[in-house]
Amino acid sequence: MTTATPAKKKTSPVAPVKKSVKAPTKTPAKVPASVKTSAPTQAAPKVDKKKEKVEKVKVVRDSFTIPKTEYTQIAAMKKRAMELGLEVKKSELIRAGLLLLGSTTDAAFRKALGNVPTLKTGRPGKD
Repeated sequence: MTTATPAKKKTSPVAPVKKSVKAPTKTPAKVPASVKTSAPTQAAPKVDKKKEKVEKVKVVRDSFTIPKTEYTQIAAMKKRAMELGLEVKKSELIRAGLLLLGSTTDAAFRKALGNVPTLKTGRPGKD
């Protein structure tokens, strides 16, 4: 009775070719801060990153109707701001106006709203 022996792996007569490896460049070893200076160092207090983040303000896109004369006033105010060395956008001018209106008294607010004529809502008709 013969027992089967497992077949042996055939080895290649040629040795495997090693890929050339570039020698690593020498970088200076990092020295701990305590070794660099002899003065005692204080650990920086850890700051909670969640408290440090400023919440993003959500913006809303909207459209509105405005008389052409008031629309040209926005361009005039932008030009005035440029003469003062400020570059502003239309939305920034409108927001500045809201800040000014918000800081007025109730009587001044009522007067300002009374000076604004009511417009027909919706898109303007074709001329």
